[in-house]
Amino acid sequence: MNLREQAISGILWSFCQQFGAKIVSLLISIILARILNPAEFGLLAMINVLIAMGSSLMDSGLTSSLIRTNDATQKDYSTIFYFNMVGGIVAYIIVFLVAPMLARFYDQEILTEIIRIMGITFIINSFFAVQNAKFIKQMNFKIQTMIQIPSVIGGGIVGIVMANSGFGVWSLVWMSLCNSFLLALMHWMFSDWRPRLIFDFACFKKHFGFGYKMTLSGLLETLFQNIYVIIIGKYHVASQLGFYSRAESMSQFPVSNISAAVNKATYPMFAAISDDNVRLKLVYKRLLKQVIFWNAPVLVFLVVIAEPLFRILLTEKWLPAVPYFQLLCISGIMYPLQSYNLNILKVKGRSDLLLKLELIKKVTCIIGIICVIPFGIYGLLYFRVGYSFVGYYINSLYSGRFIDYSIIEQIQDLWPSIFLSCSIGALMYSLDHLLAVAHYLPDIQSVILNGLLFSIIYLISSSMLKLTAITDFKQLILKR
Repeated sequence: MNLREQAISGILWSFCQQFGAKIVSLLISIILARILNPAEFGLLAMINVLIAMGSSLMDSGLTSSLIRTNDATQKDYSTIFYFNMVGGIVAYIIVFLVAPMLARFYDQEILTEIIRIMGITFIINSFFAVQNAKFIKQMNFKIQTMIQIPSVIGGGIVGIVMANSGFGVWSLVWMSLCNSFLLALMHWMFSDWRPRLIFDFACFKKHFGFGYKMTLSGLLETLFQNIYVIIIGKYHVASQLGFYSRAESMSQFPVSNISAAVNKATYPMFAAISDDNVRLKLVYKRLLKQVIFWNAPVLVFLVVIAEPLFRILLTEKWLPAVPYFQLLCISGIMYPLQSYNLNILKVKGRSDLLLKLELIKKVTCIIGIICVIPFGIYGLLYFRVGYSFVGYYINSLYSGRFIDYSIIEQIQDLWPSIFLSCSIGALMYSLDHLLAVAHYLPDIQSVILNGLLFSIIYLISSSMLKLTAITDFKQLILKR
């Protein structure tokens, strides 16, 4: 199987793994949202930043270094495995100690115990990080699919049973723990790799030299992604944060999953051709066009049908989250463009530049957020939409130079799909509200009708305008 066929197979199985697990996870979260209250989701959202930062500290970016190393040996894998184990324990000790401080920050005493229980996932996750890296490196997403979906289902069953039994927020905590345990167990069952009693300091130094910069970048990114949660949790009640976190998780479903699925499959491929700038630019260019061609219309469509969608899935009690959801969907259109520009820096081994860009973005973002705090949640959300364009510009500065793909050229390639999606979305939204179509149809019929019309108009218009993305898709996937 050549690189092209391997990449296509990897992307397809990566989508199956990413969307299969996430669809199951979304269905479980919808069931739980119908049982639990927004405030209980808000409590868990308050600790997400600490848990995410602990996960970054545990790994220190070493598994990313493993994936990009073409000649990794048993010595490399074993060294990183043992470091991850120690890192998991250290990360847990840190969050155990800071838990009371975070509880006082939010004025929620129950958070101390929640954090200390959730922190156990650091230790569990450290036991299968290397096996997971090997699967990604081999583009073996078929096995990852077979691992992840049963693990999500198992954790979900535990969460739903506990929620129905009245355990409240603890049902979400134990669901997460159960999911991590099942993931660790099944990675060891499906992987034939086992660590040896080897810890090589030269290997560690090599991977850590790349990884620690990735970790610092990851910590900054984690803090940045959760800064809105921190501020809303600090200055608003838990239920308000629950509305925001539910809107964010639903808006991120198409954004993060499309990006993550393609990211997993293409990062090893980019690493394999990282020395051929002409080929790297060609592959990267086609990838960006495909991602935005499918991602933009999905997000715009979600803005159009947001209100009936929330009523169908989450019931009337979650309707205050609808305007948050719509703004976050608009912001999410730019997310894949930011993410893939940074991938160029990763495969080129320039984690120093990646860290520099993250510092620039975070400083400017924090200054902006401080300025809009007095305007409340909507001030934060409108700023987030605007800053998504600024973040894309900053991320493209160096990557464009490395492969001779400037931001102007990128915009020329990507603008047609974005403009077409927004135009169709604006037309349908206006018709839906001006003609009051939604008032004459049940919510499910309204969503289905809008979905069919949007898809037909978008695909026909794309073909008539001869967008290169749809032509590439036929050649790449359909072989037509």
